[in-house]
Amino acid sequence: MVLTSAARVRASLDHTEPDKVPLDLGGAEVCGINIHTMRRIREHLGLDPAVELDNKVIQTGVMADDLIARLGVDVRIVAPNDPSDPGLEQDLGLVGDNYRYVDEFGIGWQMPKEGGHYYDLYLHPLADMDTVAEVEAYAWPDMLDPARFVGMAERARSVARVEKRAVFLGRASSGMWEHVMWMTGYEKYYMDMIVNPRLCQAKMEKILELKMQYWGRVLELVEEDFVIVSCADDLGGQNGLLVSLDMYRRLVWPYHKRLFEFLKSTPSEAKVYVFFHNDGAIYETLPLLIEAGVDIINPWQVNCAGMGDTARFKREFGADLTVWGGSCDTQRILPFGTPQEVRDETRRRIEDLAPGGGYVFAPIHIIQDGVPVENFMAMWETLERYGAY
Repeated sequence: MVLTSAARVRASLDHTEPDKVPLDLGGAEVCGINIHTMRRIREHLGLDPAVELDNKVIQTGVMADDLIARLGVDVRIVAPNDPSDPGLEQDLGLVGDNYRYVDEFGIGWQMPKEGGHYYDLYLHPLADMDTVAEVEAYAWPDMLDPARFVGMAERARSVARVEKRAVFLGRASSGMWEHVMWMTGYEKYYMDMIVNPRLCQAKMEKILELKMQYWGRVLELVEEDFVIVSCADDLGGQNGLLVSLDMYRRLVWPYHKRLFEFLKSTPSEAKVYVFFHNDGAIYETLPLLIEAGVDIINPWQVNCAGMGDTARFKREFGADLTVWGGSCDTQRILPFGTPQEVRDETRRRIEDLAPGGGYVFAPIHIIQDGVPVENFMAMWETLERYGAY
């Protein structure tokens, strides 16, 4: 029996086998495609190559209706609008050799004019603040600005009831821990976690407060059967955690737990599945994330330390967590391998992760500029061939 996209995704999230493995491309913000690669994919498929920019910082393109239909994508994002008051946000244009942009939190981002692929951090607005009072007095954005929510309920209803796809609710800001590090600067924030944890906690409390305001309003508006809620915090690097597991447990995890419990306790008509984007070598965080209420782990970077054995993950945590990603090594094989290497790698991950449900096929983070169209198509075609149950 052929299921609707929504039914297919929900079955997999409930750890049962649907008709085939669900596919996401650009539903989750972190599963999109670079605008230049998307343009080449569209040309290859015989579609109009024009691409609209979706996210300035990560330089992804909008997944238009024709591309979603052509590739059979099962998920669609319902994102908030811009606030009515831009606050600290400024598009500074070209400054020297870089395009610069300041977001509504006052974080500065820049991309090189020549050879730039996405924006990197350059300005940390809380870098010189050393007291809780300064943090509390900062010009934080208004998460309850009504403009953010205009049309979200209607868009969610259309995705779920007309398109019959899974509704992925986009977030209004990044994670909590990573966000305050971006605002503070990595070196200072790491030092403060040791010498001034009270200041770190004040920043985390503020971001948690803003997130609860935003999500409380969104979940009050949306009335579908189920929704996937986008959360994030990159806890891992290439070879291990970015913070000790003990320090994570003491200083960061309590805020994750409070947020996830809040999301699942809101008086929403929808069943809420918590999607948690968590880059890097994060295997040892999984028990704590499950305890906190995470349903979906993303992107599952198979080339990071301890992450390559996806069959082991399925044995140990496959009953509790859905992998959203884990499709093909995006550091080496997808950009630099042959199409046959892509097929072999992709088939292996499907065979490891798909049995019993609990798997949504998606790229391991953004498909970057420079990925050959032949390799992207080899990945997608392998899902089409081996993704049926």
